[in-house]
Amino acid sequence: MKSLAALTTVLMIGAIANAKAGENDLLEPLRPSAKRAVSEFDQIGAERKKELQQAASFIRGKLDQGKTAELTFICTHNSRRSHLSQIWAQTAAAYYGLSNVTTYSGGMEATACNIRTVRALRRAGFSIAQSSGGTNPVYLAQYSEALPASKMYSKTFTSPENPQKDFAALFACDDAAGKCPVVEGAALRLPILYVDPKVTDNTPAEAATYDERSRQIAREMFYLMSSVQTAPLKTASR
Repeated sequence: MKSLAALTTVLMIGAIANAKAGENDLLEPLRPSAKRAVSEFDQIGAERKKELQQAASFIRGKLDQGKTAELTFICTHNSRRSHLSQIWAQTAAAYYGLSNVTTYSGGMEATACNIRTVRALRRAGFSIAQSSGGTNPVYLAQYSEALPASKMYSKTFTSPENPQKDFAALFACDDAAGKCPVVEGAALRLPILYVDPKVTDNTPAEAATYDERSRQIAREMFYLMSSVQTAPLKTASR
């Protein structure tokens, strides 16, 4: 029978191998950002972790039932924070091998995915191509060569492309959260609020502010997905 030390070593090697496998599933330019997100979990406060663990419990409950866990990130205009959250959450799910997690985004109204959001994600290592023109162009955000790209364009959270029932509604801004005390069809309604990076638009601090918000959202979405296996199973509430 193996000693405790030997067994611990085997488990550690297995954990490292799994981490590397998840990292290698991502585009190579994106891997440093993913590695950094994982290394920054200690920057997330205790209360914030409790909020994120509520979402993790929702995901775990769906997966335990053999269902797909669907998350819709909601903001006022579906132009900045909700897109950052959707793309990072889908990337984190892929990193941790959660194939039955699908992320979406929407707003109180449709405007356009802000180009500054696209630029921030590109700087983080995503490959993003514009696939349509007009005032509300569609972008395709690629995070893995083996998985389909995520679609980025502004829409309302009730859009037919988004889930209509039994999903988690995660609010990325307080304005949208305040205007939607109830989300029809949602199995979980949870505010996970972020400061809007637009506060520095058209200033020398613009890129740094967007990168900071993207980095914060990345670490929290990776923490969320890393918590799915250990999250306590709770009954989801509206």
